[in-house]
Amino acid sequence: MRITLSHSRHTTLLTPAMAGLLQRIHRARRTPFHQMTPADARATYLAAAEVLEPPRAPLPRVENLTIPAADGTPLPARLYAASTGRLPVLLYLHGGGFVIGGIETHDSLCRQLALRSGGAVVSLDYRLAPEHRFPTAVDDAFAALRWLAGDGAEAIGLDGTRLAIGGDSAGGTLAAVCAILARDAGLPLALQLLITPGTTAHADTASHTLFANGFLLDADAIAWFFDHYIDRRHRSDWRFAPLNAPDLDEVAPACVLLAECDPLVDEGVAYADRLRAVGVPVELELYRGLTHDFIKLGRVLKEAGHAQDVAARALRDAWKFEPHSALETTR
Repeated sequence: MRITLSHSRHTTLLTPAMAGLLQRIHRARRTPFHQMTPADARATYLAAAEVLEPPRAPLPRVENLTIPAADGTPLPARLYAASTGRLPVLLYLHGGGFVIGGIETHDSLCRQLALRSGGAVVSLDYRLAPEHRFPTAVDDAFAALRWLAGDGAEAIGLDGTRLAIGGDSAGGTLAAVCAILARDAGLPLALQLLITPGTTAHADTASHTLFANGFLLDADAIAWFFDHYIDRRHRSDWRFAPLNAPDLDEVAPACVLLAECDPLVDEGVAYADRLRAVGVPVELELYRGLTHDFIKLGRVLKEAGHAQDVAARALRDAWKFEPHSALETTR
């Protein structure tokens, strides 16, 4: 069963669990991000980020490390591995509108991706806006990808020849952009895992209007994130809006996970369609009745675990990898 809500002259269907969660959030009357400073928003997001996720799963390897940015800045990162072997690896880029979020806010999710896939995940703390505006996050993400594909993965006991990139929300945008940069650099990728990614320049699709308020990610928050990250005159740059890329031929195969009641859903579908149109293999999963960030709400949404399993299977298939352990047993 799904619950019907009236919104902006449209009918929107939410699952009972999703509707109940949104109602609780509304009753809590929390200060929205767009009324905070970036520092306060980061602290608020960090405090709440894993409240509705499963406890952090124990793994055989969890290690902090640093990865050099293109300008030499050491970027914090964290390795999660489902075994101590030479595993294939996913570079994971967290969401948060390029302004908030980090390793700690996405720790539980990255553990689940490592656990369920049987592989390794490297989560990157790319630099955030407004201190580091566009294209710093892009440059940091691609530098980390190059490092893993070079000697970096080998140095930490991983297999850099079986390399994937992924992320959620803004991290999904960065992952899509890095997949294009990797193609241009001749760097082979097994998969791009795009979870509710942003791909357009101006938040002007129909879903941005339909889900502008009351669906977890509001229009005011999106505008606040964008304003902190990038000047309006630069927003047509495909490194911010990968749907604007001149061509997408021969980029890595994609697994795209979207939520029906998300302002970003239309641009996610459009990006998957454009990939398919040029012959890129795409697996697209649209989760009905759910909102942005659903994959991080596993304590209240059973679909979060399902989406994590879909992502894990896509990774294993792309890596051509059969784990020796049974850690990734189906949930």
